[in-house]
Amino acid sequence: MTDTHPSDTDPRDRGGPRQPILSVRDLKKYFPLRGPLGTINAHVQAVDGVSFDVMKGETLGVVGESGCGKSTTARLLMRLIEPDAGSVVLDGDPIGHGGITLRELRRNMQMVFQDSYASLNPRHTATEEISFGLRVHGIPAAKAREQALSSLRLVGLDPTLFADRYPHEMSGGQRQRVNVARGIALNPRLLILDESVSALDKSVQAQVLNLLAELKQRLNLTYIFISHDLNVVHHVSDRVLVMYLGKVVELGPVDRIYRAAAHPYTRALFASRLSMNPALRVEAVPLSGDPPNPVRPPSGCRFRTRCAMAEAICAAAEPMLSSVADAHQAACHAVIPGSGHSQAEALAHAA
Repeated sequence: MTDTHPSDTDPRDRGGPRQPILSVRDLKKYFPLRGPLGTINAHVQAVDGVSFDVMKGETLGVVGESGCGKSTTARLLMRLIEPDAGSVVLDGDPIGHGGITLRELRRNMQMVFQDSYASLNPRHTATEEISFGLRVHGIPAAKAREQALSSLRLVGLDPTLFADRYPHEMSGGQRQRVNVARGIALNPRLLILDESVSALDKSVQAQVLNLLAELKQRLNLTYIFISHDLNVVHHVSDRVLVMYLGKVVELGPVDRIYRAAAHPYTRALFASRLSMNPALRVEAVPLSGDPPNPVRPPSGCRFRTRCAMAEAICAAAEPMLSSVADAHQAACHAVIPGSGHSQAEALAHAA
């Protein structure tokens, strides 16, 4: 787990360290499915009512199966795609609708993508790629190049060797360092890392993770770290957000969730991790079946069709994200007192 810094050291801070740098409420994105004549037949419910806060100086890890809405949520936060509903507030200022502009948003929040090659322009050198965004924000060409060279140094790439190299002339790890350099060039406050190390081999992955930890301390950054690798998330995160089929199902401190996960989906994810000890074999599949169709998700709890604890209440009502311990929330009827689930009633009587 990383150490956080008091955000009042940043002159751009407006609300103090207790005000979240990012507040997301009821974020929704439904993608239309069109028929042969262009008529909309249905919608893919990619993100459906997602709410969370990101505190200043922390690393929020985001985990979940492929297709659960992690990357779509990241793109909604960056306004690479427009949400259908919901609000995003950056340090007290709403984004859009009379609040801060996209230009101001991009100065404060940047994103590093998974594919280090596809996210770089093959016709741009490393310096051209980094300075392009700077010039869009009105920085003169000479100053933009100077800042680009400085960003390369910050990510451990010698400008004399890499400034004029094209993407195909660099390794995957070097290209991802260029992507990180581009992300920090505008001196943002928040960096979204979408599977930014998953395509790298383990030795290079460790180097990039160490680099990200160093930059976080040095530049007083806040991270949203999206990954399938539960071990990496455990290592880098302060809090963890678990998503399933467009919903947040669990949220809390990393040590608490990894030690005592409350949601059965989260427990199944952790149980699916392979041990380095060959004697500790997985005898039974911790989670069977595929996620339901996001076009027609199940009623009530969306996980109930794969959950061994499902009861009638799980189909009848959707569980809300509720407190199960200090700063720890889960959306499961089995842990919400008074929900009508037999295990919740047993917990209430035991208490």
